[in-house]
Amino acid sequence: MLPPLKIVKHGLRLTTETLALELAKSQPGGTTPAWNELEWQLASAAAAAHGVSPLLCKFSSWQNPQWRVFLASQREHVEHRHRRIVALLNRIDIDARAAGLTIVPLKGSALHALGLYTPGDRPMADIDLLVRENDAEPTIKLLLDLGYVESFASWKHRVFKPAEGSPVAGLGEHRDTPVNIELHTRIQERLPVSAIDITERIYPREPRPGLNDYPSIGALMSHLLLHAAGNLCNRSLRLLHLNDISLLATRMVASDWNVLWDEHAADAPWWALPPLHLVARYYKNAVPEAVLARLERDCPPLLRTISRHQTLTQVSCSELWLHALSGIEWSRSVREVGRYIKNRVRPSGEAIKERADMVRTQLWLQGQSWVTSNHSRRMLTWLTRPVPRMDTLYVVRAALESLVPTK
Repeated sequence: MLPPLKIVKHGLRLTTETLALELAKSQPGGTTPAWNELEWQLASAAAAAHGVSPLLCKFSSWQNPQWRVFLASQREHVEHRHRRIVALLNRIDIDARAAGLTIVPLKGSALHALGLYTPGDRPMADIDLLVRENDAEPTIKLLLDLGYVESFASWKHRVFKPAEGSPVAGLGEHRDTPVNIELHTRIQERLPVSAIDITERIYPREPRPGLNDYPSIGALMSHLLLHAAGNLCNRSLRLLHLNDISLLATRMVASDWNVLWDEHAADAPWWALPPLHLVARYYKNAVPEAVLARLERDCPPLLRTISRHQTLTQVSCSELWLHALSGIEWSRSVREVGRYIKNRVRPSGEAIKERADMVRTQLWLQGQSWVTSNHSRRMLTWLTRPVPRMDTLYVVRAALESLVPTK
């Protein structure tokens, strides 16, 4: 049995904001929170959901026995899984060289390659790869030869999973969870209905067969910020995203930041301001004031104003309730607002298929009557009562079941 959802909501907000401040501290140490058993369980749920359990094991000095055991276990699982991911990337590199294919490992893989994280620090749910459109089919063949099968396709990427193995239920990371691969031919996000595409900024200037790096640190930062913006718009941002951005920012000089304003881009990087506002909120002095000031001029007024006051809880799964019009503030015109509302009232065939694929492939959605109800019933429920997020409830239940209160 779950505790009353009002208590869960309050506990998630309390623990999430405290974890964010703890991780962002410049110096380790500090007083261990005087939380009750439930709040420690919810802290574990928040740490797992936000992907920061291994980092907290390394940097937090809080002395709660169950908390320390949980963090140490998560770090061990992530380190073991990291070795599997590195081995798989090495195999992909060898096969891509032999096939003459240019492949760019994205986000977490690139951050590890730069040395911003050590093995065990940062969970990677899957491997993201970018290829040119005309290299997609031979790359798919490469993945199939490695023992992968296609799981589903969306407007954003195609997802491949190992032919054998299945997700491991439980709290946080597990060493035996299959390593999925997401194959991209474009780097883009819908914010909330119009796509922002930065593919040409990400693809290497002098491609070579095998695995390739991003063309610059600024290009990697552009991708991290656009990815964070997409998650912000969908209220699925993670503390790990903010940590990634803050760490990379320490390596950057003015010319690196200037990549955001790529001369070939069709539009100014207005979407970069909200994630950088959040980074600046928790990681003091991580983002240059000049960058924020320049982005303030690019960002639409409503989004600019809202983003100044948002907290991590409000834009992540730590916000327990679903929002019927989540992300509407990212619309840049009355026309976009209209398209957004139309899509919410009458989802496209693509959106319906994407939802069905999620229900079929995501462990936390399976067996939940809410997600399989028809759209009209879900809308009626939204209008009559608060609806909790299924992903949040899944991790909270896992925390309550895994961490037995001490006597």
